[in-house]
Amino acid sequence: MRFIKKFAVSAVAAAALIGGALLSPASANAAVPYFDGPWGSYFSSDAQAEASGFVSVEKHKVKKWYWSKKHVKIEKCHWKNHKKKCHDEWVWKKHWTFKWVDEFRFTVKGKLTNHGWDSHHKKFRCAWATFKVEPFFGPSYVKKFKNCGEDPKHFWFSGKNAEHISVVVSRGDHWAPKGFFGPAGTVYDHA
Repeated sequence: MRFIKKFAVSAVAAAALIGGALLSPASANAAVPYFDGPWGSYFSSDAQAEASGFVSVEKHKVKKWYWSKKHVKIEKCHWKNHKKKCHDEWVWKKHWTFKWVDEFRFTVKGKLTNHGWDSHHKKFRCAWATFKVEPFFGPSYVKKFKNCGEDPKHFWFSGKNAEHISVVVSRGDHWAPKGFFGPAGTVYDHA
């Protein structure tokens, strides 16, 4: 009987510890799936380059640290005629604090297929996928991927807080896209 009581008490304690771990602040940073979906297929204007793939976005709660100002009342005292005189004075004090903010981390995976790898024109032997990432705040940036071979090439990239991601599929040489630019296709739009 004593063993059963100890076992029951241990089980209750373990359940309380697990429950407490689930509600701890560390779980505030747990990833929550926000968006998952395919994109493409998008083509170059001559249909010799093709790109398609999958995008996933996770929502995280993160601490954003910043300096904050507070209006604080302090007591200032001085001596006059052997008597202590005090008065209240309001001053600004800076302190380091944080707030919880949402962060959206994305991963774009894709496949770039080069149907014109054996082109006689050296200027257009490679397939190119040029991604434009526009974040909520700050400048937009570009990611480029190429495939100059016969087999499809797989690629991926990731980042955070993208409001819009688009792709343009084109053809070019080993160094840069040169022509046959297709229309801009949407990879992800933050709703």
